[in-house]
Amino acid sequence: MFDLNDLAIFVQIADAGSFAKVARSTGAPSNTLSRRIKLLEESLGARLLHRSTRKLTLTDAGKLLYKQSASPVNALIEVSRQLIDQGQEPAGRIRVAAHADFFEVFQMEFVAGFLARHPKTQVDFVLGDQHNDLIAEGIDIAFRSGAMRDSALIVRKIGAVRRILAASPEYLESFGLPTDVHSLNQHNCISFSHPSSQLWWDLVGPDGSARVEISCRFQASTAQAQIRAAMAGLGICLMPESLMRSALQSKQLVHVLPAYGHLNNDLSVVLPSRKHIPLAVSRFADEAVAHLVERLADW
Repeated sequence: MFDLNDLAIFVQIADAGSFAKVARSTGAPSNTLSRRIKLLEESLGARLLHRSTRKLTLTDAGKLLYKQSASPVNALIEVSRQLIDQGQEPAGRIRVAAHADFFEVFQMEFVAGFLARHPKTQVDFVLGDQHNDLIAEGIDIAFRSGAMRDSALIVRKIGAVRRILAASPEYLESFGLPTDVHSLNQHNCISFSHPSSQLWWDLVGPDGSARVEISCRFQASTAQAQIRAAMAGLGICLMPESLMRSALQSKQLVHVLPAYGHLNNDLSVVLPSRKHIPLAVSRFADEAVAHLVERLADW
């Protein structure tokens, strides 16, 4: 009879596709995990895994064993984790991916409060406008805007971020106010960096949706760079209203064509899997989502 602990290790390795990932998540050395799989194979009299330096795949016997055992084993692991978590406090490193401008909306005071409430946790933010590979880069939580392309991820919508048009008073004094949405193509516009010279903005207004071709003399890969460019008089930008609030209040930027905006910009929290979520990660996700919902409601 084989050891059920070895079966649980096999299921976790099959799910992760890597001994190293399971070693990191469980704290067990990779050579120990390899030895336990070998014992399981000897008990069953069948090879379960094909291993190479680059790839790990299941044999036919491994596929059959995984198909029959994965669901009950994962359910037992999850129940045991929940029971253990009830008597524990959040602990460990939480790796979070977000846009480069995330902390223009997300308050650093929240992070300070979370770390104070949970002294055994550490938070590592990976900031950038590219979409990280959550599994390959060891990301526990990601905050993303727009449509999600990877259907394997666990996505929870937080809310919608409204983008509006804005420009500096100096730019508008020199070039004039756009008279309607279609006159934007006669203005200098500011957009995200794009290899194509043909750019469009999809806007929604009182007459419905409108796709407007724009021309740009300045493009940048972050929202803050575009906002700063607009404040410097380089053109009209289409940015989240929340990021421009202070500039609008101080009159450094002027809201242009206020009847039009861009609403199709969902903000979501993304997890790589529903399985085996550490208590620290689930607690951070829940509290961070509540914080962002409150921030969006204020706006």
